[in-house]
Amino acid sequence: MRNIRKPATGFSAAVCLTAALALGAAVPAFGAEKAGPPGKQDRPAIVGHRGSAGLSPENTVAGFEQARNHGADLFEVDVQLSSDGEIFLFHDATGTRTSNVAEVFPERAGDPITSFSAAELSQLDAGAYFGGSFAGEPIPDLRDAALVTNPRTGINIELKSPENSPGVEAKLAEALGEKRYWQRLIARDQIVVSSFDEASLRTFHDLMPQIPVLLIGAVPDDAGLAALAGWADGLVTNYRTLDPADVARVQAAGLTLDVYTVNSVDAMQQMTALGVDSIITDFPGVLSALQTGRNPLPDANGVEVSTVVADPPGNDVQPQNGEYVLLTNTGSVPVDVSGYVLQDAVINRLTVGSGYVLNPGGELRVYTGPGTNTAERYYNNRTTAVLNNTGDSLAIFTPGGTFVDLYAY
Repeated sequence: MRNIRKPATGFSAAVCLTAALALGAAVPAFGAEKAGPPGKQDRPAIVGHRGSAGLSPENTVAGFEQARNHGADLFEVDVQLSSDGEIFLFHDATGTRTSNVAEVFPERAGDPITSFSAAELSQLDAGAYFGGSFAGEPIPDLRDAALVTNPRTGINIELKSPENSPGVEAKLAEALGEKRYWQRLIARDQIVVSSFDEASLRTFHDLMPQIPVLLIGAVPDDAGLAALAGWADGLVTNYRTLDPADVARVQAAGLTLDVYTVNSVDAMQQMTALGVDSIITDFPGVLSALQTGRNPLPDANGVEVSTVVADPPGNDVQPQNGEYVLLTNTGSVPVDVSGYVLQDAVINRLTVGSGYVLNPGGELRVYTGPGTNTAERYYNNRTTAVLNNTGDSLAIFTPGGTFVDLYAY
């Protein structure tokens, strides 16, 4: 990765997109055969965020497999240490959002996820929160992730909140050094380690200098880039705050530049045009389709998100008002949007009630909070906000799980 430059509760979105993009990993990209390790093609590398987090539960084998099958060059995982020192793959500081910890350990639901032993973590379901079809997905370990890889798809290992997992750098270095399958991945340049924590990343680099390391954060000034280039291989930054001029600055310093988390077609195209080295996305199949000249949203039916009002005057959630998403039918035929699902990047979901048909050019406001439904407004009657005021992405699915649009704001 040192010189990368590569241009369910009845909810079954993952199944539908898997079918629609099943050929994504085997089609040439920009006229060049997509083969070999990341870094060999003139296109941005595709990095599946926490697997394929827009279509399957994050940091699970199901998500890793989907990212691989949808054409990802790498899938990203988050490593933490259990209370007895075992590596496990999980993003959050607690288990409440993406596991059933509140059911299995109700008195400890809000405790740090690192306070659980490996045996206790093995009792948790990390898939059901996303949908019934994923129920039973366990919290994986590093070996589980390694077994999903192949000669086309490697792993970006993020040291997640290392201050909560003392010694995780040495544990990771030990794990990567002891198994033949890790040696194969390292030899193929298919392992990279990243972190927001510079001290932790440098500690790991000192232990395993043969593995590329990427610092996550804002782009520093030229002096900072020169210092970073003295030990790291690249920088990962938020695409929303990226100055286009910084792409050339980072690459001129001898570093790669990756961007996260790019979840709309427009943003994917913009980042590709800027010449970034890798694009991290919750929807690797969409980016793979763009890179292979296919329709990134093959089941689009004209219904799309046209506006998001996430930070309205006053409270975000208020009777008859507050935050909302505006759906528009840009197609030429009426579309029944009853039961449509709007899903954000952390799998909060808003739905449309029954009886809503959008005629061509028609619009519907889908509100988070309470109110009286009308022909132009539908209220989800929630009491807390869903839409992230600082920016997010939204995916649209039909009631059957067909994936029809992606929008970022």
